[in-house]
Amino acid sequence: MVFQLALHLLGDRDEALDLSQEVFFSVFRTIHNFRGQSALKTWIYRIVINQARNRQRWWRRRHKSEQVSLDQHVASHGDLRQPGDDTSPDRAFARKQLAERLWGALDRLPFDQRTVIVLREIDGMSYDDIAFSLGVAVGTVKSRLTRARQTLRRQLQEVRA
Repeated sequence: MVFQLALHLLGDRDEALDLSQEVFFSVFRTIHNFRGQSALKTWIYRIVINQARNRQRWWRRRHKSEQVSLDQHVASHGDLRQPGDDTSPDRAFARKQLAERLWGALDRLPFDQRTVIVLREIDGMSYDDIAFSLGVAVGTVKSRLTRARQTLRRQLQEVRA
């Protein structure tokens, strides 16, 4: 749960692993502050979101996009096919291209919109839980979600055209 949310928000497996570890340390240190006003899961999600936002700001100041990853080749060209994988190469390639377009469009969303769409569409959280996790009103969640969906739709249509 924590790792998946961090991965969806940051888009980097290693960063998500580091952030997950930091979140559990933070939960361990601050569990006595949990007042039970929401589910424990929602409280932990709030910690993940806050730390992901802080990490994203930190990397933006350090120009992470200009750094090169050693795993970049595998990410851009895909893994080797596994034995018993009967998916045709054309279908696998089409699926990979679609996933890249979707993740690229998600990466271009502002952090607040990306967070809302990940929590709602990928994690399946309710509007109330998202609002608590972000510390905003339910109406704000709905408007951010609407803007995020519109932006994604527009970006994906531009790629197709």
